Amino acid sequence: QVQLVESGGGSVQAGESLRLSCAASGYAYARYCMGWFHQAPGKEREWVARLHTRDGTTYYADSVKGRFTISQDNAKNTVYLQMNSLKPEDTGMYYCAAVEGSCIGRWAGVQFDYWGQGTQVTVSS
Repeated sequence: QVQLVESGGGSVQAGESLRLSCAASGYAYARYCMGWFHQAPGKEREWVARLHTRDGTTYYADSVKGRFTISQDNAKNTVYLQMNSLKPEDTGMYYCAAVEGSCIGRWAGVQFDYWGQGTQVTVSS
């Protein structure tokens, strides 16, 4: 059974940083596309970044390029989202998601099969 557990959320001031973690278990980690999604209060869930666990290829939404970095630790089956220069609009729930196969063209929530419970990020101005 696939399990994704996020951690690392919290409350920070604008301009500060947070690192989110997503610990994965229950499947063959090395052939999955792993994504991070953001859901702001009252808005739909939006894709932020994704990474393929086999070769580490990464993709980013324009809104976070240069500020956020997705990475992985294969030994720990864990994917990270390093978030720098945080803005108040980055506030919301952050979800980790996974799907077996390629990361190419996968930017919608419906394209991912497995989800974590989410972790809250609050950025104050």
